[in-house]
Amino acid sequence: MAEVFALVLPFFGMILIGYIAARIVRLPEEALGWFNVFIIYVALPALFFRLLADTPIEDLARFDFIAVNIAVTFAIFLAVFFVGRRLRGAPIEDATIQGLAGAYGNIGYMGPALAILAFGERAAVPVALIVCFENILHFSVTPMLMAAGRGRDRRPLQLVVRIAKRIAFHPFIISMVLGIAVAASGLTLPGSVSRLVEYLSQAAAPSALFVMGVTLALRPLKQRPVELGYIVPVKLILHPLAMYVALSAAGDFPAIWVFTAVLLAALPTATNVFVLAQQYGVWIERASATVLITTAGSVVTVSALLLAITSGTLPPDLFP
Repeated sequence: MAEVFALVLPFFGMILIGYIAARIVRLPEEALGWFNVFIIYVALPALFFRLLADTPIEDLARFDFIAVNIAVTFAIFLAVFFVGRRLRGAPIEDATIQGLAGAYGNIGYMGPALAILAFGERAAVPVALIVCFENILHFSVTPMLMAAGRGRDRRPLQLVVRIAKRIAFHPFIISMVLGIAVAASGLTLPGSVSRLVEYLSQAAAPSALFVMGVTLALRPLKQRPVELGYIVPVKLILHPLAMYVALSAAGDFPAIWVFTAVLLAALPTATNVFVLAQQYGVWIERASATVLITTAGSVVTVSALLLAITSGTLPPDLFP
């Protein structure tokens, strides 16, 4: 237990520091703009590039792992979308944001920091693959369903081009492609460039976690939507459980890869879900409440998961 506490304290401690700082120093949310630019366009891409560039290329071609991960996450999305759309009668746009709230974890900000802290840099490759392909999934599904719900995009080709551009030019995707290219070529960066990338990548985790705490403080809980009654347990419990069972059943994956995928599936709803809700003007306050409540709940659920992993209670393969 002491080992798990020592593991999660720096992680959730940075979020708490950001939360307290935002409560003390009253600045508008717009003040986070350049900080977010640094994290999304500089620090995290540098981290992903460095980790992938140093990885043997054969370790990056685990398409079976990617397929299982995407299948589970998409199944969770569809399940929550179906409940919202069919059982609760929500419009397609609202049901889409609800589906994202149940399936889109904070894998960008929290994933690399926690997985590498918990399992070392051997977790870097599965983290990068999960972040890359899950972002592609969410970036593709969301605009298509929003367009279908509003009936605005009657030219599907333009929609496809717009989605493809968003995916191709996202800084996470670009950095991963460059990292894979360096790994495949066997090239090494000049010493000064390598040190710069290392320096930037070291800033990714603390910056992202601090900003997450600030963001939570600036979006106080104004309501407790009924949908949280099923979205919260789906995100924090069902998603990691389904990931664990599916990976165990699908193949003989390395233990670090299984535990990394399960840990990332257990992360709370991504702050990007709130951003998307704002972008499309639907389910905004409820999306904010979902991010806040799942993040608070993940202190318990993620700690319990890490305790189960580090104590050996959770085997790496359910069906050896």
